[in-house]
Amino acid sequence: MATVSRRARVADVHELALGMPHVTLIDGPRGNPVYQVGGKSFVFFRTPRPDAFDAETGQRYADVIVFWVPSESDKQALVQDPGLPFFTTAHFDGHPSVLVRGSRIGELTVGELSEVVQDAWLSRASRKRAADWLAMHPSE
Repeated sequence: MATVSRRARVADVHELALGMPHVTLIDGPRGNPVYQVGGKSFVFFRTPRPDAFDAETGQRYADVIVFWVPSESDKQALVQDPGLPFFTTAHFDGHPSVLVRGSRIGELTVGELSEVVQDAWLSRASRKRAADWLAMHPSE
């Protein structure tokens, strides 16, 4: 139980994503990790882009991680909760995903991060793979 309640680290994102079934890790356009299930990305490490930047310095964030979410309402619940580090940008309007900076991943517990990764995987896996996984993990 201590592992689930400890603060998350970026390494946990990799471990949790790879721990889901049928996952492939590919290199993105600039060598950034992209985790896919059935050829569909569910977690990826984003390269610095003009839409995600520090308002004070103008520096682009170099540590943004993207997680798919099941629905727009799930997205809004995550980004509107002031206790969570998730955010979005206009670039992702209408896209079922949330962003988080790697430097803020420790604001989540491993258990919370695990739930986000599992939901991301479930939102992109085939119906059969998702149903099989849920049958084996009824409490998750």
